[in-house]
Amino acid sequence: MHIQDLPYADPGVPDVRSGPRFLFWLGRNQLGGQLKALMWGLIHLMAVAGLPFAVGFAVEAVVDRSGTQLALAGGALALLGLSIALGDTMLHRVAMSNWITAAARVQQLLVRKTALLGAALTRRVAAGEVVAVSTSDVEKIGWFVDVLSRFAAAVVTVLVICVGLVVYVPELGVIVAVGAPVLVLGVLPLLPVAARHADAQRDKAGYATELASDTVAGLRVLRGIGGEELFLSRYRSASQAVRGAAVRTARTWSLISAIQVFLPGVLLVAVVWRGVLLVQDGSISVGALVTVYSAVTLLNLPLRHFEEFAMAYSFSRPAAVRAARVLSFERAVEAPGPGPRPDEDGPDTPSTVGVGATAEQRVAPADGPLPAGDLYDPTTGLLAPSGRLTAVVCGDPDVAGELAERLGGHVATDDDPGPSVLLGGTALDDLSLGAARTAVLVQDKEPVLLSGTLRDLMDVPASGKVSAERALEAAQCADVMAALAQSSGEAADPFDVRITERGRSLSGGQRQRLALARSLITDPEVLVLDEPTSAVDSHTEARVAAGVRAVRDGRTTVVFTSSPLLLDRADRVALVHEGAVAAVGTHRELLDGEPRYRAVVTREMEEKA
Repeated sequence: MHIQDLPYADPGVPDVRSGPRFLFWLGRNQLGGQLKALMWGLIHLMAVAGLPFAVGFAVEAVVDRSGTQLALAGGALALLGLSIALGDTMLHRVAMSNWITAAARVQQLLVRKTALLGAALTRRVAAGEVVAVSTSDVEKIGWFVDVLSRFAAAVVTVLVICVGLVVYVPELGVIVAVGAPVLVLGVLPLLPVAARHADAQRDKAGYATELASDTVAGLRVLRGIGGEELFLSRYRSASQAVRGAAVRTARTWSLISAIQVFLPGVLLVAVVWRGVLLVQDGSISVGALVTVYSAVTLLNLPLRHFEEFAMAYSFSRPAAVRAARVLSFERAVEAPGPGPRPDEDGPDTPSTVGVGATAEQRVAPADGPLPAGDLYDPTTGLLAPSGRLTAVVCGDPDVAGELAERLGGHVATDDDPGPSVLLGGTALDDLSLGAARTAVLVQDKEPVLLSGTLRDLMDVPASGKVSAERALEAAQCADVMAALAQSSGEAADPFDVRITERGRSLSGGQRQRLALARSLITDPEVLVLDEPTSAVDSHTEARVAAGVRAVRDGRTTVVFTSSPLLLDRADRVALVHEGAVAAVGTHRELLDGEPRYRAVVTREMEEKA
């Protein structure tokens, strides 16, 4: 896989049973790149390992006054130098490719999982944690994949140097062969400590990232209530905790680095001391001593790869554990069973019962139309008739949010999701994720506006039946358009004015109405709105209710609300109480005859009054 070929057409199905298994899976899926890096690494390090022997041969040539041998030694040194330069250059190139492509694979997997789970992901793990996994953790995982092949080349090189010295100068080669494992194993007791410190640093950094993200997202509110300094002080404390953890990690690795310098120095002193005695006795030549000395000195280079591998694994293992945890989340679904299906005339049963499937088993219909018809939730008994506006009243806003997500097939992963929602008798969980979300669009109560122009915001997949101008008019966005034009400082087209990240330059009501307009443009078969007017005043809300009713005429719409202005516009109102539909009727019928409904709605009216 080359960098220019990214992104992957299919990043694959990862092994998420553990962090090390995930790392092994990544390395196995880049076997070609790993073998290339190993080959260039061997060329580079073997050429480095050959330098001492060429230098020793050159010294012997000088001692023997042999011009031919000296010329051969010079040619060997030149060839080794070229091999070192070529091997190092290509090793760096291939290793960086392995790093980048591995990081890209992990990021694609995370993006795919985020798209699959939707809002269910943030109920299992904080948004800041997801950001940390997809940034710093991805980088650390890519680092390990990069180091893996270089470490393998270093292992082979150390073995070759030790065997070569034992054969060439047995009296000194044995000392090197015994000392090399000590150099490698000398830092092992410190690696678990370094791993624990790296874990602690990563956890504190993740918390600081989450805190910063939450603070920035709520900065307007914090300034309004005077809580800005409080949150900033919390972030300062979290930042200092990260700094302290980083210092402890750095101290451990500095000790490891010191040991990696000290032990080879001790080995070098021992070899030189013993070698000088052997030269004095005439047991070995000066050239042999120079060869062994050079070999021990250059042994530091492959040993540095050992240290880098240990460091990369210590940092990447906890990162891989967290990434594997996120990637292991699934959309658990069950087959729907028979249950009551309320309608206007009385109870009924679905004509077709779909069979649930896991996310990997769901397939899209082959070039067929999307399902259409009544939207039915067997868990609560909620029925939204086709082509009509249904309002849903829940006393608990959290229950309303969960039910809205379930109607769109956004199944939670942390509890029992219950049977699948049916659209026209077809289980949404039997459809591909793309097909399900095309058929049923859910707008939650806090929709996200990405940065870009208003034209970009409205450029969404749509049927083409609802224009941007009509949707903006229905959502009562005239004041938003005027504010955008004014903010540009010139008489510009509002559609070309840039909206800041998450729409922070707009008020809550303006963001909500822009998000509603974007949903109306999409014109899905079923549109589910969760409190679409909670941040607007009553006069604007009344006009929005009329606009939504007009644009969605003949289309299935479900609105979760307790606002009488919206409820009075609905064809059908359902009261959900204790997880089930308790009453169905029009707004005025339920207001007159259902005390539980009246308790929820009149509280809303009192608050507005």
